Amino acid sequence: MKKLALVLLILAVAASFSFAQRGKTFIGIAMPETHVQRWVKDGNALKAAAEKKGYRAEVQWGNADQAQQNQQIQSFLNQGAKALIVGNINTGVNSVIRDAARDNVIVIAYDRLIMNSSDFNYFITFNNYKVGTLQGQSIETALNLKAATASAPKSITLFAGSPTDDNANFFFDGAMDVLNPYIDKGVLKVVGPYPRTSADKANFQRIATENWSGPIAKQRMEGLLSGDARSVTLDAVLAPNDTLARAIIEALKADAKYRTKLPTVSGQDAEFASMLSIKNGEQYSTVFKDTNKLAEAAILLADQLLKGQTPAIPGAVVASGELAKIGNTGTKFVVTYLLDPILVTKSNLQIPVRAGFYPANEASQITAR
Repeated sequence: MKKLALVLLILAVAASFSFAQRGKTFIGIAMPETHVQRWVKDGNALKAAAEKKGYRAEVQWGNADQAQQNQQIQSFLNQGAKALIVGNINTGVNSVIRDAARDNVIVIAYDRLIMNSSDFNYFITFNNYKVGTLQGQSIETALNLKAATASAPKSITLFAGSPTDDNANFFFDGAMDVLNPYIDKGVLKVVGPYPRTSADKANFQRIATENWSGPIAKQRMEGLLSGDARSVTLDAVLAPNDTLARAIIEALKADAKYRTKLPTVSGQDAEFASMLSIKNGEQYSTVFKDTNKLAEAAILLADQLLKGQTPAIPGAVVASGELAKIGNTGTKFVVTYLLDPILVTKSNLQIPVRAGFYPANEASQITAR
């Protein structure tokens, strides 16, 4: 009898907890993929931040498949989600965003703008033009381009991110606004395709990397090494993120020409493996975007909107002036909140470590002498 009473008590507690969970406002979190490490961290950070504020939250990753992500978002809507945080894959997401708008669900585009849609109003990200500027400046510094001459020019080859990710345009344009003046002076030579800006769609497509795929970047780098760059020793590679940077470095290290000295290779996301690569003198730089803060800011924005408050996000500015175009979906300008990125090289590896960006075992490896 006592055992039966205990079982009934446990079932009652479980039912009570389940009811309490169902009674909470639900936030659905849709992330694009898991093959780029930061999206795993972001999804988990968003869920934790939402639950800390008392919401019920679920996170799903789309495996770089928009149809799969759409099913996940539709499931969130079927469960009664009142807000969605969406890091989309491509414009195929627009149909479910339209469904969310029809149901008066708040949609916040997370670090990737939802293009060609007028069915949402908010975007939260980093100043992605500045990310590119920092990448360009890191190459400018590493190659000492201010002292370079046309008689002994430096050489660079260019990579860009996924052509379906609008951020890839801002990263590239920010970097090229730094590098183009040196190209114009003849002190920096581009090996391979040269889109002056992302607006040169034909050439931009030639340097873009579908789905931010490392294997695709490695294969293209191998093709350059046996093709356009065969008779050139590259001084730099513009790589838009860490996943691609490491893949490019892998291809370079297989070429005898670069076994003792690698070109300067940029990056982004301060991924653990790239932090070790920078520490070991391989990858030159990364751009640290504190995605823990971005996740907290996104949930704070959702919380304020769900409560009918006027949003005020500490540490973020509303994009205006020239930066307002970061929130241009092609059909409307959405309210865009920007956080600030930080350039990281071997000289300041401790910045993301001090921000608590890594678990203790990884942090200790980065800081160990």
